[in-house]
Amino acid sequence: MLHHELHRIREAELLREAAAQRLVREAARSRGGRSAGHEDGGRVRPVRRWRGHRSSRSYRTAA
Repeated sequence: MLHHELHRIREAELLREAAAQRLVREAARSRGGRSAGHEDGGRVRPVRRWRGHRSSRSYRTAA
């Protein structure tokens, strides 16, 4: 698989993850009020942009 194809797939995954996180945040904000705002303000866990362990399995060329 070519490098730019890998990059395109990676970018699509990141966009999908970002959209899912945004939906979760909006749902928490509308449901929880102050507590959700507190969680949104201080990030609970760092968002890892790319997980290396997934790339080795998903993007290895088929044997």
